[in-house]
Amino acid sequence: MARRKLSHEGTLADDEQVVALVAVARSRGMEVVISSLTIIEVVHARTNKSRLNWMLSGLRVVAVGDEEARAASKLLMDAGLHGHEYAINAAVAEAALRQYRPVVMLTSDIDDMVKLCGDRVRLVAV
Repeated sequence: MARRKLSHEGTLADDEQVVALVAVARSRGMEVVISSLTIIEVVHARTNKSRLNWMLSGLRVVAVGDEEARAASKLLMDAGLHGHEYAINAAVAEAALRQYRPVVMLTSDIDDMVKLCGDRVRLVAV
């Protein structure tokens, strides 16, 4: 089975390094997954909507519903964190932990993700 990746904001922000890593993963048959909240986090007034839609077409976007929100809240509590500044990271961590192992997460929030995922997800700083 292909290794699964969960990417964070770099992909949608069009970061060249992250886009290249995602392209390599896809060329190797790996699934690239993001949380639906990542879209909210990175889109801004200058976002190129055509480029965004193109990027999203190659990713699996996972929704955050009631069950996922409760699981993300538990991750926050277990990590001793709370508040809106950690909410999206918790949802992203929860989505990563739901994927088939092994999982690699590209993130700019290594410290928070270590607290939320522990050693269950391989973290790569971008």
